Amino acid sequence: MAPEALSRQQIDEALSGLPGWQADGDTLARTYAFDTHLPAAAMALHVAMIQDELNHHAELTLGYNRLGIAVNTHSAGGRITELDTALARRITDIAAGHGAR
Repeated sequence: MAPEALSRQQIDEALSGLPGWQADGDTLARTYAFDTHLPAAAMALHVAMIQDELNHHAELTLGYNRLGIAVNTHSAGGRITELDTALARRITDIAAGHGAR
């Protein structure tokens, strides 16, 4: 059974606890900045490990000192679900440890 898409109100409520994240259409997105490349790459690897643990994967865009993350749920028609907000929360929890801002 596919997860259900969240309502706009549910998305807004979730975003209130996810600083820096935004709903960009039917996608949750956030870009993190770093002082240099290595911490950005290390966080990308850490995010990849969390994604495998949750069996839910985002689009990651790694730049020199930036990591962009965009996620939605394909099995829910490309909409935002609880799976996306859970992944965003996990990413938010590890960001400071990588020096992300």
